[in-house]
Amino acid sequence: MVHSDALPAAQPRAAGQLNPFSLDGKLALVTGGGTGIGRAIARCLVAAGARVVITGRREDVLRQAARELGEAAHYLTNDVGELSQLEALVDHIETTFGPLDILVNNAGVNLKKPALDVTDAEFGRIMHTNLHAVFALTRACAARMVPRQRGVILMISSMAAYYGIDRVVAYSASKSGVEGMVKVLASEFSKHNVRVNAIAPGFIDSEMSRTALNADPERLDRAMRRTPMGRFGEAEDIGHAAVFLASEAARYITGASLPVDGGNAIGF
Repeated sequence: MVHSDALPAAQPRAAGQLNPFSLDGKLALVTGGGTGIGRAIARCLVAAGARVVITGRREDVLRQAARELGEAAHYLTNDVGELSQLEALVDHIETTFGPLDILVNNAGVNLKKPALDVTDAEFGRIMHTNLHAVFALTRACAARMVPRQRGVILMISSMAAYYGIDRVVAYSASKSGVEGMVKVLASEFSKHNVRVNAIAPGFIDSEMSRTALNADPERLDRAMRRTPMGRFGEAEDIGHAAVFLASEAARYITGASLPVDGGNAIGF
C-alpha cells in the first residue's frame, strides 16, 4: 500500500503566475511562421505575451508577417530541410534573443498523388522535411532546454496520422512518425520539465485547402459529412491550442496529441 505522503509533491506554480494561460516573458520559435497556420500560431503566442521568432524560406513574406505581428516578433530566413544549419540557427536565436522556452515545429510540405505513382525521391522529400528536419531541430532545442529544466515542444501533426486518407501516403507516413516521436520524446524529456505534445489540425480554412478541396468536391463533401460541427476551422483555432499547450495551464499534459478538428476524428 502506497501512502499519499510518499508520492512526489506537485510542482508549485511560478511565483506571481496569476494567469496560468499567460506566456509573459517566454520566447518561442515557430517554423513556417510567415503564412497560414504558422502565422496564426505566432499571432496567438504574441497575444498571450510571448516574444516570437518566425522562420521560413521567403524573406519578404517573413518581413511582412513580423511587421504585422509587432515589436514582439522577429524573423530569420531559414530552410529547415538544411539540417546542417539548424544548430547554428538555434545558437543564433539564443545568443541574439535569449533562451528558447517554446518550439513549434510547424513547417511542412504535402504531396497529393496516388501511392503507386509516388517516387522514392518524392517520398524521401516529404519525410526529410516533415520528419527528419523536425527531429533535428527538436534535438537542437531540447539539448538546451533539458539542462535548463524547462521548455515546451509542440509538433503539428494531422488527421492523416489518425486514419487512412487516400493519395497522401508520404505525408501520412511522416505525420504518423511525428506522432510516435512525440510519445518517445515525452518519455525521455518530461522528467526534465520539458513537455512534448502534438496538435492535429482538422480541415482548416485557408486559400490552399479551399483550392484543393474545391477541385475535389467528393473529398470536400466527405470531409464535411464526417465533421460534426459541419464547418472548417480557422487558423487561430490552432493558435489558441498552441497557447494552451505552451502555457502553465497545460503543465501536466505531455505526450498527447490534441485534435483541433470540429470532431472530425470521431465523426461517423
